[in-house]
Amino acid sequence: MIGLTHFLVLGAILFSLSIAGIFLNRKNVIVVLMSIELMLLAVNMNFIAFSHFGGDLDGQVFVFFILTVAAAEAAIGLAILVTLFRNRGTINVEDLDQLKG
Repeated sequence: MIGLTHFLVLGAILFSLSIAGIFLNRKNVIVVLMSIELMLLAVNMNFIAFSHFGGDLDGQVFVFFILTVAAAEAAIGLAILVTLFRNRGTINVEDLDQLKG
């Protein structure tokens, strides 16, 4: 039987991997965005687990709002990356340290 502890441990592992992905790979913006998405999915899994084992639907409804925000964040982030690549020719974080109008 899979219990609440199993879901929470898996969520903590996914969250830890996303934190490691952000801090260890600061050169590629796409990896940073993927790590943020993984972080949101780990939190969503915890919301669903608590909602299921708690017997209410509030957590599952809240997950839909988080997924909507995550989809919008991914679309806007990728649009910014495409624009940066067109203008600068690279998406490395180290090369994007100057803001010019």
